[in-house]
Amino acid sequence: MDSEESSPFGYDAYRRTCPSHTVLEMLASKWVYLVVCALRRGRMRNGELARKLEGITPKMLTQTLRVLERDGLVRREIFPVIPPRVEYELTELGQNLAGLLSQIRAWSEQHAPDIKEARARAIMEGEAA
Repeated sequence: MDSEESSPFGYDAYRRTCPSHTVLEMLASKWVYLVVCALRRGRMRNGELARKLEGITPKMLTQTLRVLERDGLVRREIFPVIPPRVEYELTELGQNLAGLLSQIRAWSEQHAPDIKEARARAIMEGEAA
């Protein structure tokens, strides 16, 4: 491993047995990414998240929130009212991750036209071959 890639934490994500693989797998989920970014602005209820995240199914939202809560990135608070009210917010660890993911979101929004153009070019070149 070269010096640019060495981890001060004793892990090496390039190794098959590295525990960081499970973290990378979780982070690779589009819905994990979008839920974390949505919660960066503050507490939200399940319905608010569902409206914000167009296309997410109720089942996927529930599964994603459970994973994020299990991994210490999201905190769930249940209010003792009828009907019960549940709100979700990022933990300190989740806020730290959200800062990184927001930079990726900004990059993807900025460069979406470039990627779209490259894809169209690749399709056209494939047809010409």
